[in-house]
Amino acid sequence: MANDQEGFVLAGTIIDEQTEVTLDDLSVFCSVRRERIVALVEEGVIEPKSGGSKEWRFAGHSLRRAAKALRLQQDLEIDLAAVALVLDLLEQIDTLKAQLQSGNRG
Repeated sequence: MANDQEGFVLAGTIIDEQTEVTLDDLSVFCSVRRERIVALVEEGVIEPKSGGSKEWRFAGHSLRRAAKALRLQQDLEIDLAAVALVLDLLEQIDTLKAQLQSGNRG
């Protein structure tokens, strides 16, 4: 039986915290139109590091947050204000878990 994946090459881009991406990059990576990313910025879900609205640059973590926000909005059918709140609460939970694991309760 032949392997269906034979000759298949997977390519990707590594994005870390120091990487900056443009508005266009973010919309391509998230497979949405620029307007959806602009709406995330306007609602405070993600924040550009620099540049005017035509030349926004985002930190690498914005990609992860934008993708999570868009997934939450689609899966839960909630508006962006609610998405921003959910993401903030999830981050607080992660911070508290990390503090508990490190023994730092204060």
